[in-house]
Amino acid sequence: MKNIAAAVLGFLALGSCYKAGPVAESSRFITVEARIGDMTKASYEGNKTSFEAGDSLSLFAWTGDKTAIPAKLVVDNVTNTLGADGKWTPKTQMLWADVDIQHYFLAVAPAREVKSFTADPYTVDNTDYEKSDLLVARQLSGLTSEQNPVSLTFDHAMAKLYVNMNFRNQWDAAPEVAACAATAAGSCTIDYLAQTVTAGEQGAVALAAKDAATGYARSFSGIMIPQAGFRTITLTIEGKAYTYTHTEDIPLEAGKYTTVNLIVGRNKIEVGEVSINDWAEGTTLSGGQALQ
Repeated sequence: MKNIAAAVLGFLALGSCYKAGPVAESSRFITVEARIGDMTKASYEGNKTSFEAGDSLSLFAWTGDKTAIPAKLVVDNVTNTLGADGKWTPKTQMLWADVDIQHYFLAVAPAREVKSFTADPYTVDNTDYEKSDLLVARQLSGLTSEQNPVSLTFDHAMAKLYVNMNFRNQWDAAPEVAACAATAAGSCTIDYLAQTVTAGEQGAVALAAKDAATGYARSFSGIMIPQAGFRTITLTIEGKAYTYTHTEDIPLEAGKYTTVNLIVGRNKIEVGEVSINDWAEGTTLSGGQALQ
């Protein structure tokens, strides 16, 4: 899986927690520096993009037990926004709690309200593509200010789906596809520390039309909840529904994109190829066909 790395720099808050000795005023604050590694955010037309001015992330930090986020946090959902100068600016100041106590970190991008660290409700919205590409970073090794900068590695929490299609010569030309939907869960709950996603009930998850992939007449894509049990894709063409159901589950895995290539006719849809890839590389699965 490709990765985005973010470095969190900081020192300690002034006060009774400090050991004796002067502390520079500039060393009181936790600041954020983000650099782009090999992994990239999902983009509307592909898998290559980067943090841009205006992007945001939410930062959490705590002490105590690394396996359980307490109610009282050292840094509690502070939004950091990337400026045109390439620097991340926190909405409020972020201070370290103590010089020697180990700190643990969680970051979520784009910035969002986290209602529960163990069962946070989340719904994909493919009309806002990058917002649905949830990135999560965890640093649970237990770091103090002497170990700064603190490195945070972001992973994709969601999956991605591409559907490409060609058409039989039963049509004089490739018809317009009014809609493309996956029959799958469109919502879930997320346990951030356990790194698990619990998918909700299946329904129609709309995919967004995109520029046709090379060699295909029409293409759609969207962010998806990682899940088992996804098999069916429905196309709406000239007011009629055309449905393809795979003979087995089509994988949707966090941090990977699945590509389904279809050959569409008026009487049936055949699958050309189903493949699942990291946002780098992967393997290919064979498929079957289904009647309208």
